[in-house]
Amino acid sequence: MNTLTKLSRLFLVLAAVLLAGSIFVAIWRIELAAPQYPEGLALLIYADKIGGDVDIINGLNHYIGMQTLHTENFIEFTILPYIIGFFSLVTLLAAILNRKKLLYTLFSAFVAFGVLAMVDFYRWNYNYGHNLDPNAAIKVPGMAYQPPLIGYKQLLNFGAYSVPDIGGWLFIGAGLLMLAAVIVEIRLSKKQLKPTFVMLILVSILSFTSCTDTQPKLPKLNVDQCDYCKMTIANDKFFAACTTKKGRLYTFDDMSCMVQFIEENKTIPYDNYYVVDFLNPNHFIKTDLAVLIQNETFKSPMGGNVAAFSNVKDAEVYGKDQLAKKINWLDLLN
Repeated sequence: MNTLTKLSRLFLVLAAVLLAGSIFVAIWRIELAAPQYPEGLALLIYADKIGGDVDIINGLNHYIGMQTLHTENFIEFTILPYIIGFFSLVTLLAAILNRKKLLYTLFSAFVAFGVLAMVDFYRWNYNYGHNLDPNAAIKVPGMAYQPPLIGYKQLLNFGAYSVPDIGGWLFIGAGLLMLAAVIVEIRLSKKQLKPTFVMLILVSILSFTSCTDTQPKLPKLNVDQCDYCKMTIANDKFFAACTTKKGRLYTFDDMSCMVQFIEENKTIPYDNYYVVDFLNPNHFIKTDLAVLIQNETFKSPMGGNVAAFSNVKDAEVYGKDQLAKKINWLDLLN
């Protein structure tokens, strides 16, 4: 049979919707973090423009001779909305015309476009970080300022994070839905499609798209530093972290450091606060759900001496042995 299954056609319709949505939100973001900008600066790349803290970043980059960024200097912003719109339309058309050959051609073209887009983005980053003004006020011999294609890179006193934004995840999600449709059709051509296989594809897509939320990561002991006191984190039993609405993650060796940091940086739009379970440091708990006890015998790294637990029973047993008192997270903030 050359026609598509109903499931594949549903995947294509959803993919078309995601692609259309990606035109209206930021596709990529480059986050710059430095001590003088505790909340960080963000360069947002949309299908048709550059957004975010462009003026501030241009002002800073002027001192090291980097080119200023202006939407009109990039032809990509003129044609990219039409290319994404074209793929969205063809994806919807593939679902309506109901032909496997069109699905396979569409998916191949979409993958090729994705690869070319990343190559162009790398070229843009390379030119941006290497073609410097020789008369710049600040010159570091042999230094280039190319932002990372994806991930983290240290550029002088700035840490640069390059990751997909909402539009990027919508774009990736559309590609995964197309891939799922291709797999379904190939699988069906060999034998009857089983419900368990369909569920596996759906769960895989949902699992991938759900990982876009910023979550704390365990520190590298004796390597990573506390974002407040700058001490090397050596004990993970008292580890704490907070995230901001921009997706920035701050990590601390002690809950008291996190509290001090919050008090001194009240303008930051915080999102969530986390602590680790004292009995299971691999498990993070939101502070408003954690059971906290305090005693000076805990001897946490910076003297906060607060231990967090996932449940009341564990806290009561451990606290009774240590003569610790139960405290409230909001009391610490006050």
